[in-house]
Amino acid sequence: IRATAPSWGSGTLPNPPVSMTGTTQVRHSTKPYLKKLYIGALFPMSGGWPGGQACLPSAQMALDLVNNRTDILPDYELELIHYDSMCDPGEATKLLYDLLYTEPIKIVLMPGCSGVSTLVAEAARMWNLIVLSYGSSSPALSNRLRFPTFFRTHPSATLHNPTRVQLFQKWKWTRIATIQQTTEVFTSTLDDLEERTKEAGIEISVRQSFLTDPAVAVKNLKRQDARIIVGLFYETEARKVFCEVFKEKLYGKKVVWFLIGWYADNWFKIKDPAINCTVENMTEAVEGHVTTEIVMLNPETIKGASNLTSQEFIAALMSRLGGMNPEDTGGFQEAPLAYDAVWAHGERGRRLEDFNYNNHDITSEIYRALNSSSFEGVSGHVVFDAQGSRMAMTLIEQLQGNQSTLSPTGLGDRGVRFLSQKLFSVVAVFAGLGILLGFLCLSFNIYNGAVRYIQNSQPYLNNMTAVGCMMALAAVFPLGIDGHHIHRSQFPVVCQFRLWLLGLGFSLAYGSMFTKIWWVHTLFTKKEEKKEKKKLLEPWKLYATVGVLLAVDFISLLVWQIVDPLHITVEKFTREAPKGDLDVLIQPLLEHCSSEKMNTWLGVVYGYKGLLLLLGIFLAYETKSVSTEKINDHRAVGMAIYNVAVLCMITAPITMILSSQQDASFAFASMATVFSSYITLVVLFVPKMRRLITRGEWQSEQQDTLKTGSSTNNNDEEKSRQLERENRELQKIIQEVPGRRRTHRSGLNCDLPRPHL
Repeated sequence: IRATAPSWGSGTLPNPPVSMTGTTQVRHSTKPYLKKLYIGALFPMSGGWPGGQACLPSAQMALDLVNNRTDILPDYELELIHYDSMCDPGEATKLLYDLLYTEPIKIVLMPGCSGVSTLVAEAARMWNLIVLSYGSSSPALSNRLRFPTFFRTHPSATLHNPTRVQLFQKWKWTRIATIQQTTEVFTSTLDDLEERTKEAGIEISVRQSFLTDPAVAVKNLKRQDARIIVGLFYETEARKVFCEVFKEKLYGKKVVWFLIGWYADNWFKIKDPAINCTVENMTEAVEGHVTTEIVMLNPETIKGASNLTSQEFIAALMSRLGGMNPEDTGGFQEAPLAYDAVWAHGERGRRLEDFNYNNHDITSEIYRALNSSSFEGVSGHVVFDAQGSRMAMTLIEQLQGNQSTLSPTGLGDRGVRFLSQKLFSVVAVFAGLGILLGFLCLSFNIYNGAVRYIQNSQPYLNNMTAVGCMMALAAVFPLGIDGHHIHRSQFPVVCQFRLWLLGLGFSLAYGSMFTKIWWVHTLFTKKEEKKEKKKLLEPWKLYATVGVLLAVDFISLLVWQIVDPLHITVEKFTREAPKGDLDVLIQPLLEHCSSEKMNTWLGVVYGYKGLLLLLGIFLAYETKSVSTEKINDHRAVGMAIYNVAVLCMITAPITMILSSQQDASFAFASMATVFSSYITLVVLFVPKMRRLITRGEWQSEQQDTLKTGSSTNNNDEEKSRQLERENRELQKIIQEVPGRRRTHRSGLNCDLPRPHL
């Protein structure tokens, strides 16, 4: 609708006739007695943000409700005159000229799109016009000096930047990249983001921009190895960007994209002749991206100024859209903002019909009314700050198709290393079977304790050996328990349990064998003159020797526990990248049982035990040819000592070297314990079992021998010594007689004739 000249000074607004064009609509008044107020609006039905597709029906809904209410502007009727700006400032310039120079006079302007709103708001002050935008987020519009009459129900885009920075800090991202469309709204938003990230200690390592073709900018992001990327561009450009993203494979679990949240829900599925990617390609590329947007729909079920809840508003809007798919309708999310923008006009002023483009007083009154507005709308509580921007909460969303959570790309994570459960299970089975074997050997020894052959092996010492082996095998279980099984607070108890079981088990098992070999060496490897003076071996001396060894270990462990108790310590390793597609660096941690002076204590214990092992090997070697029935299994004891000593002396330094490798360290320590226990039990007890079974020397068959066994044994030894003395005397005599045939037969009998003296 055009007029030859505007009514600049007119105090009345003429009633225009009904006229329909492709872009403009003015309705006849259904109430001729009401004074009309005209709102000039620019709704982008296409272009970078086609928000007018849903915002226009929403504004018309609000206009109908306001006009039907008698308590809001009762003497006036609002009319909407609108054009399609196509979200293009150039097109908007022409349309603004038509709005201003074509009757009727507009009392308020309602533009959408930041570029269009910037143009309109900067020019509006020259016509004393209030501008109320429903869909403009440019931070530049918050400048009151440049845009003194501008208000908006859509908050500034900088409202999202604090949320973005907090997300970066939450995930411990210190380097991000950005890509933007070269427009004022996105440039000013990015400038604000750069200031905030700098304050937070976050570096923007790559900053790319483009005007129409994002191909080069996306390639540069790929070349710079960008991982955390903030994208600022309109919806049409977003499709171009992500088509290039798909081609460059700049997506997946290694990349996180942050986008604007006011695109249509299925913006990446809309057919666009400007791109050559399929819907499947686009869907794959946008998977997992994060958006930040204000809460545009009141989440509470309350009726606001329009007497509608947010759910009732959505239902009414869907009806007005006539079956259009909301996901394919531009501006559907912002529709509540356009609806509340119309309701913000519902403040009664003085003789609004007197407004003209030179009337500054009415403009000031409308300004004060909007500046003090505060009401519940379908988008939430509507209130404007000093810069005319809406204040609202921020909504964070992520597109989740195949992913269920935000991928922590680039995050420095911390992971505690645990023992392999398969390894622990296998070793635990062997240890359990070893304990059963020890119990079987102990039961056998006790049951046949009265058999002469068993008695001559010092069965009580063998019982101690079996109990010690079972204790050492039981230590394997706490040795494999870590944070995977128990709480961290219980770990010190497990540490002490390991130490006591292994220490006392070694003292009993090895100490009893060492005692046997010690006394065999003491009694049967001395010179004959001293040996004859030795008294017979008394059992209490054997038990006393084991008791001394056990007491030394008990006292040393007790002092260790009191003075410097074991506690949990954490060892940190170099960060490493895990297997898979996650681009993370994990800080490996390993929990140890340790104390303040761990090396000192280990040096004392290993030194003492090492000397015992070496001495045991020496004694076993020295007594390998001794034959005595008093301790008839001392050769088997020597063999067990060889194996135990070798395993212990090899395993101890290896476990110290491999202490940072929990699986290898546990495998060496536990398997050495298991094998040495098995060898000891098999070597000491299996030959006894075999002899009693094959020869039938059971307890029931030896009752008569029990009474005389000890005296007979003593007599046999005395006879053996007597024969040896006679044999040596004969050898001396033979050497003294020259020319005689010297014949000697070893053994207990000598058949040489007695020489004539």
